[in-house]
Amino acid sequence: MPHELAPGVATTRRYSEAEKERAVRAVLQLRKELGTDLGTIRRVADQLGIGVETVRGWVKRAEVDAGVKPGVTTVDVERVRQLEQEIRELRRANEILRRASAFFAAELDRPSK
Repeated sequence: MPHELAPGVATTRRYSEAEKERAVRAVLQLRKELGTDLGTIRRVADQLGIGVETVRGWVKRAEVDAGVKPGVTTVDVERVRQLEQEIRELRRANEILRRASAFFAAELDRPSK
């Protein structure tokens, strides 16, 4: 398990979904056992050797996805991302068609030899 070398030093470690789920489950279980939210994320993060803010983000995302806290769910974020990509592609296609239309209109206006 990775350990942070110094506070504030960014790492490029990628965690599997299983690792993320394990950390979130551990935080939620600890909260349930202690009856408080205070310090649970830091304790689990230290035990697993994962950054505190990383675990905090996973827990927040899990709570939003579960409907416990307000926010945009992962499914909605992905849908918006797909729709934005589709909009970019359609705008690109429209621009190509607009230029082609202008080109062919100019060709029709030229006198033939």
